[in-house]
Amino acid sequence: MTTSSSPPPSSVPWPEAANFPPPEPSERQAPQAAVEPLFPPVGLPGPGPKGPASWAGRLRTLPVRAWRGRPDDPAWARPALLGLLAATAVLYFWNLTASGWANAFYSAAVQAGSQSWKAFFYGSSDAASFITVDKPPMSLWPMALSARIFGLSSWSVLAPQVVMGVATVATVYATVRRRFSALGGLVAGAALALTPVAALMFRFNNPDALLVLLLTLAAYGLVRATETASTRWLLFTGVMFGFGFLTKTLQAFLVLPGFAVIYLVVAPTAFGRRVKQVLLAGLAVVLAGGWWVAIVELVPASARPYIGGSQDDSFLSVTFGYNGFGRLTGDETGSVGGGGGGRGGAGGGMWGTTGITRLFDGDIGGQIAWLMPAALVLLVFGLWATRRHGRTDSARTAFLVWGSWLVLTALTFSFMSGIFHQYYTVALAPAVAAVVGMGVDGLWRARHRLPYAAVLGAVVAVTAVWSFVLLGRSTDFLPWLRWAVLPGGIAAAVALVAAARAGRALGARIAAVAGLTALAAGLGGPAAYAVQTVSVGHSGSIVTAGPQVQGGGFGPGGGGRGMMPGGTGDGGRGQFPGGGQFPGGGQFPGGTQNGGTGQFPGGGQLPGGTQNGTGQNGTGRFPGGGTQNGTGQFPGGGEGRDGRGGTGGAGGMGGLLNGSRVSSELAALLKQDAGSYTWVAAAVGSQNQASYQLATGEPVMALGGFNGTDPSLTLEQFQQYVKEGKVHYFIGGGGMGGGMGGGSQSLSSQIASWVAATYTAKTVDGATLYDLTAAPGGGTSSTAATG
Repeated sequence: MTTSSSPPPSSVPWPEAANFPPPEPSERQAPQAAVEPLFPPVGLPGPGPKGPASWAGRLRTLPVRAWRGRPDDPAWARPALLGLLAATAVLYFWNLTASGWANAFYSAAVQAGSQSWKAFFYGSSDAASFITVDKPPMSLWPMALSARIFGLSSWSVLAPQVVMGVATVATVYATVRRRFSALGGLVAGAALALTPVAALMFRFNNPDALLVLLLTLAAYGLVRATETASTRWLLFTGVMFGFGFLTKTLQAFLVLPGFAVIYLVVAPTAFGRRVKQVLLAGLAVVLAGGWWVAIVELVPASARPYIGGSQDDSFLSVTFGYNGFGRLTGDETGSVGGGGGGRGGAGGGMWGTTGITRLFDGDIGGQIAWLMPAALVLLVFGLWATRRHGRTDSARTAFLVWGSWLVLTALTFSFMSGIFHQYYTVALAPAVAAVVGMGVDGLWRARHRLPYAAVLGAVVAVTAVWSFVLLGRSTDFLPWLRWAVLPGGIAAAVALVAAARAGRALGARIAAVAGLTALAAGLGGPAAYAVQTVSVGHSGSIVTAGPQVQGGGFGPGGGGRGMMPGGTGDGGRGQFPGGGQFPGGGQFPGGTQNGGTGQFPGGGQLPGGTQNGTGQNGTGRFPGGGTQNGTGQFPGGGEGRDGRGGTGGAGGMGGLLNGSRVSSELAALLKQDAGSYTWVAAAVGSQNQASYQLATGEPVMALGGFNGTDPSLTLEQFQQYVKEGKVHYFIGGGGMGGGMGGGSQSLSSQIASWVAATYTAKTVDGATLYDLTAAPGGGTSSTAATG
């Protein structure tokens, strides 16, 4: 048995392997010559020459090697890879700017980082560095650098995500190709590129794109490390995990325990050395991910922005609480669920029903689950096929690496009770794609043997049937496609089995046609969803790939389409999370009565001081001047893809999920004498703030951070800022204001109430403004509509 410590012989190029190998030996032959391995040994690229001269030579030959690929690759392999990467780039770049600022929460931070290096370093929401986003800043850095180079625009913000997507496809191919054939790598790369949620998130400015790239690079580093017990590559893996932590905190560590155990078991060196190497890799994780945390924790609070998402201005608390274990338990103080309000449980809740089928249900299935049944079957098959291989066998190691990623992440997403969004499933896409590529590669090599042809056929048939089910969840989306995928996949499955029983020449022809048909049937559904995804814009905090489906949507925002959960409009008819109606006496998350009491959940008044039940809610304008509520529209804007708001006022859930649309007249007003103020305006909630900041290009203070509930500024401190002339306007509405995990009345609500009671309000293009530099007006409202 060849191990990774001694490079095995080279693999057979694919065109030759496409023909049938010699017939299986007869019973009279020696048992040791019985059957070729299902996953035959494959040559691994050597380390190459070392030294300065070798680097110069490698640079000179780089263009040729880039086109030719590995020496043992068939001639078509590298052009096919380059074609796949080019097609991925075209698909992801297509219609890119249709999403506008995408998630304005992060785009505003990118804008701030492009104007201020301090805001760049901390990930501040504004250039004056009042408060940070509720994540570490590494995902913002590529976008902010792009904005500095190309100027701030939708394209410069989103283009780095596309590059990350193409790089992730290339890394998955490279990782699979190291042990399997070029065909397996290409299947894996294509499966990843066409995964609908990947087509969404590699065109969106959430941290997930960079996180997935870093985790994929970590998997590549681990595969390289286990080949020769390389300390260098294991340290590289640790650094990637550290960078992943600086991208999306503890989510990066979901696959880390499995990777560590795998290396301890399979690396081809003494156990003591394996332990030392893993400890060194752990140190690399701490250094790569901890240096920024150490600086933030050591710098005095007065010299840095408030840490968004925390209740005590500590990055550690937000890491292990709201953004950490709270996501698992649902106990997320300061989050949308508000300290336990997000518990879903088996019976369902704000973030959907938990359980083993969660990733296959509703619109989550259409994000990621197209190839998951196939991946799970092929994972079991791959581990069974390599069960007698040596401890250090690279094929089994590859299945363990990608399989541990798939299983651990899927189980976590299935049972986590805290905040869960459909797009989180992009973290599964590389693992699903890689396992499918590796499994198909092994079965295709052995397709002339009836048992393996039957397994391959079963995988194709199951995938076709499951695609038929998923496509059926959206009755208006290409209804003919499901009736093409199902018979095509079944026919291909039958043909693959028939090819194994046919003669050599006929069987090869049948298998070739069946293989292409199976590929089309397996990827047809996700490809259609991916194309639909790139053809429309996506914006807001909760976005989903593909068309709207039956049973889709949960949590605030209803799955990112500007509707209430379950796709029902609000206005007293639709239901809010937890089943209560909004408004008109129904319940808000957590069960607090709204409507008729004049108070928001937990007893706080609506931002801006306008009371619910006594103001113009239900028939006129929402607090802050939004458009009508009670007609199926969200506060501050009509329905639209991913909850785009209307003109002025707060967007979905008072600006919590989606920002506002700011008119040019309103933006011009806010920009007047902007240089005289530290912040041209203050607004409750980061999404609300982001809209005005992006429209003006000037710093806007986000009171209370993302939810409007962070205790980032007391009323006394805000009054001092006003006295010093640092803030020009206060914008009414936005954020959750009170009670959402921030006490009966949050500090932001107190500020909003004080402003409304002290200064005169005026409405400009649907937005309620208070000029904080004017003489106090006792809260008397006046209207000065423009535009």
